[in-house]
Amino acid sequence: MAVFQFFFDYECPFCKRGYEDLMDLLPAFPGAEIEYRPIEAHPRPETYGIHTDLCVQAFYIAGELGAAMDAFSRALFQAVVVEGRNVEKAEVLADVVEGIVEKDKLLELLKNGKYASKVNENNSLAYDKNGVWFLPAFRVPGSKTPRLDAKGGVGVSREEIRGFLSNRQ
Repeated sequence: MAVFQFFFDYECPFCKRGYEDLMDLLPAFPGAEIEYRPIEAHPRPETYGIHTDLCVQAFYIAGELGAAMDAFSRALFQAVVVEGRNVEKAEVLADVVEGIVEKDKLLELLKNGKYASKVNENNSLAYDKNGVWFLPAFRVPGSKTPRLDAKGGVGVSREEIRGFLSNRQ
């Protein structure tokens, strides 16, 4: 079985497209196991765009609570990229994924910071350890190669994702 890391940010339109393409392609690669790694394209203290650190934490909370993760991710991409919702506010984020994740439990776990360390952990894994520069990005855990990196202002194409997955089976 092949394991891949997928680095993405919920505020990135190229990540939204890459995620959707990956989800469409995965059935053709039954041996592929994806390790989803939400990160921030512009981590604090940068001031560009909205911060999605709460989304990173919510991703892990949703997983812990047994949420349908595809529905969760699609809801966040829709809310942030398409609708421009301010998910820096916990209440807004909880409203976006209500019905996918239990709202009160999500807010409680966000407040106590159970997964706050995942933000820096994932950002460090992407930027410091794997040399990610543009998103989305694909990696094989424990190796700097093979890799698939987005091109700035372009992202990655469906065919590039297919090729990356094909060459690792």
